[in-house]
Amino acid sequence: MPNHPTGPGLLVLMCGTAYSGKSTYAQALAARLDAVVVSLDEINERRGLWGGDGIPVEEWIRTHELAGAEVRALLAAGRTVIVDDTSSLRSLRDGWRSLVAGAGFVLVYLDVDHPTIRRRQAGNRVSAARRDVADAVLEQHLADFEPPGPDESPVRITSV
Repeated sequence: MPNHPTGPGLLVLMCGTAYSGKSTYAQALAARLDAVVVSLDEINERRGLWGGDGIPVEEWIRTHELAGAEVRALLAAGRTVIVDDTSSLRSLRDGWRSLVAGAGFVLVYLDVDHPTIRRRQAGNRVSAARRDVADAVLEQHLADFEPPGPDESPVRITSV
């Protein structure tokens, strides 16, 4: 899928719980599509925040504003952009859809069951391959996560 030097690009929005494999999948997809990955975790880290510790809503709003500005600029330049985030609420996914303004939009949902997520969290605590997500933060995240419905036309990935 080539990038166009002018005109709208393509936005690929990752969706899935913590430990579902979104970042790994986003990086692999970016290599195949010659895309730019905009990671909300990386934006938070630049801001001195870590979602695994819990972040106040107003800080998440600011992170989304910063990510939106990056994505708009890249799309305007005709780039393919992959947003690496949980996209845990329908309202957040709808916000990204409305941001594309003429660009293409694809929602990629990594649908991984909760027992697998918890096993990956435990394994990560042994390997320390990535920063930890506190138990209470993960449990709240899993409870609040709104999987995309059929009306959102997600590309559903079940084995990562």
